[in-house]
Amino acid sequence: MSSMPETPPNSTPLAPSSAVTVLGLGLMGTALAEALLAAGHRVTVWNRTPGKAAPLVARGATRAATVREAIEASPLTISCVLDYEAQHALLSPAAGALHGRTLVSLTNGTPAQARAAETWAHALGASYLDGGIMAVPEQIATEEAFLFHSGAAGPFETHRSTLAALGTPKYLGQDVGLASLYDLALLSAMDMMFAGFFHAVAVATSDKDTTASSFTPLVVAWLQSMIGTLPAMAADIDSDGPAAYAQTLDLVVAAADNMGAAAREAGVDASHFDRTVAALKARMAAGETTYTAPGAVRQLRVAAQDQSASCRSADPATAHPCAPLTTALPIPPPDRFQAGRPTSSRSDDGSYPAAL
Repeated sequence: MSSMPETPPNSTPLAPSSAVTVLGLGLMGTALAEALLAAGHRVTVWNRTPGKAAPLVARGATRAATVREAIEASPLTISCVLDYEAQHALLSPAAGALHGRTLVSLTNGTPAQARAAETWAHALGASYLDGGIMAVPEQIATEEAFLFHSGAAGPFETHRSTLAALGTPKYLGQDVGLASLYDLALLSAMDMMFAGFFHAVAVATSDKDTTASSFTPLVVAWLQSMIGTLPAMAADIDSDGPAAYAQTLDLVVAAADNMGAAAREAGVDASHFDRTVAALKARMAAGETTYTAPGAVRQLRVAAQDQSASCRSADPATAHPCAPLTTALPIPPPDRFQAGRPTSSRSDDGSYPAAL
């Protein structure tokens, strides 16, 4: 993780303020706005369906009629909508209002999308931070909640106390794509854990006397014991030396074969194990004999390279699942958003002069 650089003495970060705007009032956006209100901030909210703002207005928030009005109400705007495409669609008509302000995106997306959003915001004269929320709405503003942030250090330091009202802020560094990278990496681990749980329950409950509730404590105990092996595996991945954690490939193949066979006998999809066995046997055919954590990570990257080669050879007229997301965002010409005002006045720390 990158260490946070000092804010240069000649920087001009945006002035701290208790005012903050929240765009998007789904379950998470509403939880963010509630936390900010509870922390004593002056909160302006906007949502495509205005009625969703009513409970927040009753608690002291101000409902803006338009996105532009919402942005202009605060030096800091937090966006929490479905995806980057939706975010760009709602911000574009109000692009001029962002000049001199800070936009924090807590919208889920990829590192490439975060970098494109930063480029777009900087061209408008706005400071930009990307973020990832590692919590469910009910956990916001509790000790369990933490949020990743990445981008220029100046704006983060300026608004750190406001962002801390949502959960523990973890600054990852100047590379604006890091928050999305860490966010999606952790979500991937969670997703695969749930997938493994669902598979295990489907197999176990093929026995008519076994219920999900009776089986789950065994899953929890087993996974908790296995979590303890992760630091040793991580050390192996980072090391150039012999792996401390290793098994013979033939043993791993036999186990995967058995798990697949048991799934099929239980009437459960076994395609994951079929793919695993095929990949491991290919490694054995290439002369490998040992299964290690570094080898598993390396194989994931080799498989991605094979998929990329398949993409390059695919018919461009045919939709392909590994086609990249569109990330480039159209930047409006200066006379559309801030006629006569330069957009190149960003300080060394990544912030812009505060809006007048």
